[in-house]
Amino acid sequence: MKTIAAQEVEQLVQNQKQIHILDVREVEEVKTGKIPNALNVPLPLLEFRMHELDKAKNYIIVCRSGGRSGMAALFLEQQGYSVTNMTGGMMEWKGATV
Repeated sequence: MKTIAAQEVEQLVQNQKQIHILDVREVEEVKTGKIPNALNVPLPLLEFRMHELDKAKNYIIVCRSGGRSGMAALFLEQQGYSVTNMTGGMMEWKGATV
């Protein structure tokens, strides 16, 4: 599984790079703040909503600490998606949130 540090994702966001972020936290967790433009699909719903994702895009998967996003990344890889797990999750995120 590919990984990326939260600081690297922050730089991509700050530089307005074309990235796709998938936040697998629960809706209540996301209400406390999320990375701008991140798509929220809670992990328990991922299997049922993965058709909303584009296999031609690379997704950076995010959760609170990196555990759930790691599980999501492994699952999506098995389904043929291109994904990267953000290590440390939102606990390591220092950038802007919405």
